[in-house]
Amino acid sequence: MARPDKAAAVAELTDAFRDSNAAVLTEYRGLTVAQLKQLRRALSGNATYAVVKNTLTAIAAKQAGIESLDADLQGPSAIAFVTGDPVEAAKGLRDFAKANPALVIKGGVLEGRALTAAEINTLADLESREVLLAKTAGVLKASLFQAAYLFTAPAAQAVRTVDALRVKREESSEEAA
Repeated sequence: MARPDKAAAVAELTDAFRDSNAAVLTEYRGLTVAQLKQLRRALSGNATYAVVKNTLTAIAAKQAGIESLDADLQGPSAIAFVTGDPVEAAKGLRDFAKANPALVIKGGVLEGRALTAAEINTLADLESREVLLAKTAGVLKASLFQAAYLFTAPAAQAVRTVDALRVKREESSEEAA
């Protein structure tokens, strides 16, 4: 490859690192072209999956301010540049790796922080952002209902007490008569 082509590839990879909020480094040795196409389709909403050259990727990562990928850049490498939900992308990679053991997750970066393969699998075990937001809203709603109940409870108790006194007076006035 000519020098300008390498510079362009490095610039493209650097932009991909900067534009994504996460990147997952994988080894794809043993996967067919059809399987890679299937993986790209599975990740299409949240990430782009690209086969990369290790030396150019190392240079691009350093230019983007990422130092943690150097140790994992061994053998045939491909990177999932995550622009959407990192949890969904991690789930897609984990599920594909379960179905196709030839795909090995090596590590990655999430918002500038290095991730191991185990941490990426833990990330994949999380619920999606929408589910977590719904659960948070449910907890907040329950807290509001509990607060409303606590504010209305003394008034309701006072009404029940007054009603019990009224019933008792009526019974005592009927007995006196």
